[in-house]
Amino acid sequence: MIVQRLSEIQHRFGFLPERELRELSATTETPLHRLHEVASFFPHYRLTEGPAVDVRVCRDMACHLRGAPALEQALRRFGSEIGGDQIAVEGVSCLGQCDGAPAVTINDHGFWGLSTAQIRSKINAALSRDPIRQQRADRTHLGWMIDPYDGEPRYDAIRALVGSFEGGPSLEQRRDHVIDALKVANLRGMGGAGFPTHLKWNTVRAQPGPEKYVVCNADESEPGTFKDRELIRRTPHLLVEGMILAGLVSGAGQGYIYVRHEYVEEIEVLEEAIANAVRLGVCGPNILGSGLGFALEVFVSPGGYICGEETALLEAMEDRRAEPRNKPPFPVYSGLRGKPTIINNVETLCWTPGIATIGGEWYRDGGVRGATGMRFVSISGDVVEPGVYEVPFGQTVRELIYGCAGGMLGEQSLKAIATSGPSGGFLPARLRAEVLDSARSKPWAAANIPPGETTYDILDLSLDLKTVGDVDNMLGAAFVAIGSDACMVDFALNCVRFYRNESCGKCVPCRVGSQKLVDLLSAIVEGRYPHADLSVVDELARAMSLTSICGLGQIAANPMTTLMKHFPEELEAHLVHRQCPAGVCFRT
Repeated sequence: MIVQRLSEIQHRFGFLPERELRELSATTETPLHRLHEVASFFPHYRLTEGPAVDVRVCRDMACHLRGAPALEQALRRFGSEIGGDQIAVEGVSCLGQCDGAPAVTINDHGFWGLSTAQIRSKINAALSRDPIRQQRADRTHLGWMIDPYDGEPRYDAIRALVGSFEGGPSLEQRRDHVIDALKVANLRGMGGAGFPTHLKWNTVRAQPGPEKYVVCNADESEPGTFKDRELIRRTPHLLVEGMILAGLVSGAGQGYIYVRHEYVEEIEVLEEAIANAVRLGVCGPNILGSGLGFALEVFVSPGGYICGEETALLEAMEDRRAEPRNKPPFPVYSGLRGKPTIINNVETLCWTPGIATIGGEWYRDGGVRGATGMRFVSISGDVVEPGVYEVPFGQTVRELIYGCAGGMLGEQSLKAIATSGPSGGFLPARLRAEVLDSARSKPWAAANIPPGETTYDILDLSLDLKTVGDVDNMLGAAFVAIGSDACMVDFALNCVRFYRNESCGKCVPCRVGSQKLVDLLSAIVEGRYPHADLSVVDELARAMSLTSICGLGQIAANPMTTLMKHFPEELEAHLVHRQCPAGVCFRT
């Protein structure tokens, strides 16, 4: 895999020297222009040698709320004080450390939760050529329900599937049992799409031919999302077992865990867990003497939010630019190398061993208020205890913020929430009945907002796929709580900038439209927008939604459209009166 070879070169030299690219071209018989085509696409690769100290400050959602703009300015001033071109300070897209915001990298080593003085000390050490090491994280087992082994890698689901068939159910019957358990559980994809897991596994199982694959999408790059990171750190054996289980049930013989390169410690943890599974005989060419085999390895992503899109991920694995494919065909029919492929995210796969061994009802009955199942949620932003929590579907916003995350930070009240990172846009603390007028939200409003009331307390909202959809929003893995000190116009600009920065550029509506959204909001926060008419936004959002190939372009306008829908007074203050109620914009 050329992408992995390029990553090895980048790791050794800090960039991709021309001599190394020419040697790689010769040894792999790959034209040099093809290597440049790939290397120039991914943000992790550098084609020229950088400064002595390369500092990247995360600029997205949680870090933006917790002081990243001020930190970046302070570090730029520090670099200027040092002088010369020794230190470069730039912004970078979400690093997946939202619970330790603001996060930074120094020469590709990640740090989070540090003061400005501590970061300056790390920079000085790098300038002095002193070794700096990636910050290490807690791996303590937390007793989560998802782990039926209580931290002990027993691999009971694999043992039950491939054990002796004499006098017992056949292999096909045992495969049926796993599929049936997933169906009873109603386990859906936890990466955001929510596709039924049993259908995906069974579809690949039904495809002819011996060559099939299982791919884990561990490239969580959505701002505010870091729950897969915690699952890998604390329960890697569940992910490994889920991958093997998917392979044995579907007939796939090879699996890859596609993980973002910023997750340095998580990559180490996964490689250790795979090696341990091989030692235990539950992974490899002859699993527990059954004659069944499944090989598993880690594939390190060369970077880019777009790689979270499943077909873009496959393109990267096939040594191409990570540009999403047209669908159909879907990966279950034609995925990696044109073969049937299961693609699930980390959390989805981690739930499967417990469901296979305990039963689908065990997972299904974990929900509350009529919802089914459990989930992991990453909560960050203006809360006291940001982190990852195992919660039931159907939990209310109040229970999540005040029961799990310790409430709002300082003296702030809740102003807004983002239930799916930037992709769903925002919901206000008080949801106005008058804006709930769609075919789906109008009946919900009639059933949940008493006669005579004009607003709904968002703290009472049930966090499940149906209810959040009923209020015309999305429920994802990221939950960002936005406090009363924030400016929603400024925050919407931060979100659309993320999508502009991360667009792969393949679709013209996405490439051009995301830039237009940034230009429009920039003009508003700088007091340059010439009038108060924003009807062009709805037209732009519709065009992007209908014509973009992948989800990025389809949802990139949501931060702006939900700002217009739920925060009209704040938008009007900026547009008409050139005033920022939060005192964030119009600063000289």
